[in-house]
Amino acid sequence: MGDVRRVIIDTDPGIDDTMAVMLALASPELRVEGLTIVRGNVGVEQCARNALTILEIAGHADLPVAVGADKPLVRPYHGHGATVHGQDGLGETGLSGTRPVPDRRAVDFLISRISAAPGELTIVALGPLTNLALAVTVEPRLAHGVREVIVMGGAVATRGNATPVAEANINNDPEAARIVFHAGWPVTLVGLDVTHKVTMTPAYLQRLAAARTPVTDLLAKITPFYLGAYQRMVGIDGFYVHDPTAVAAAIRPSLFETREVYVDVVTDNERALGQTIADFRNQWKLAPNVRVCLNVDAQGILDLYLDRVAGYRVPA
Repeated sequence: MGDVRRVIIDTDPGIDDTMAVMLALASPELRVEGLTIVRGNVGVEQCARNALTILEIAGHADLPVAVGADKPLVRPYHGHGATVHGQDGLGETGLSGTRPVPDRRAVDFLISRISAAPGELTIVALGPLTNLALAVTVEPRLAHGVREVIVMGGAVATRGNATPVAEANINNDPEAARIVFHAGWPVTLVGLDVTHKVTMTPAYLQRLAAARTPVTDLLAKITPFYLGAYQRMVGIDGFYVHDPTAVAAAIRPSLFETREVYVDVVTDNERALGQTIADFRNQWKLAPNVRVCLNVDAQGILDLYLDRVAGYRVPA
């Protein structure tokens, strides 16, 4: 099968984060070595509890979970994740596992794991980028020790979702995103330019649920709330596939069309806060710092997800 990619997932579970983690665990191309947790869809302690719960259901209770930032770098948290994911982050299902939240810290975990395996680890970032910004600020050499940073975030050639111009993860901590984009490591941006082209419909989710495994049963419990939020807020019968699409970029990059471009993040204008500006015509004469995903094989993503997650068997 070739190269197995070692990954750390930085996440804020979250319904689509849960779906993304399940895809990663079900894909033999990836070896998940831990989850680092950031505030985003709900507070960091609840996100950590959710991470422990979903790992337990997936048969991976052994994977380390490290708790990170509960607020953005310099400003108050202003996101509205609970309206999309529920107060518990898992669609008001009240699910909870048996493991206590560990006192392992995300920044220490990232620094120690990456430093121990230079050039081998990919970080897949599914939430605000606070943990990554803190880690690379504490230890700038991380930028040369990471294989790739895949970020679910941004909207470079399309409109935003948190604001008219900004995507939610970037908008929730724009200063952190700016640090991450300019840290010098290889960044791939999987933003709304592609995630808004991939939609899971109720019919698709029924096909997934038909597998009747512990993982698909979990997804069948948590997705109705998410569908309802999209119906109410976006007016579509289905939901856009954000975080699993970013994981798919680690599994099967051939599904994406990308372009290397200079991207900056607006941090100094309240109305444009978190906007990701791409200099497509190189008018600023600055070297590209981000590989931006601009198109995607949407059916390829949906086929991959159904194949992997419906076919996943929880380890004994």
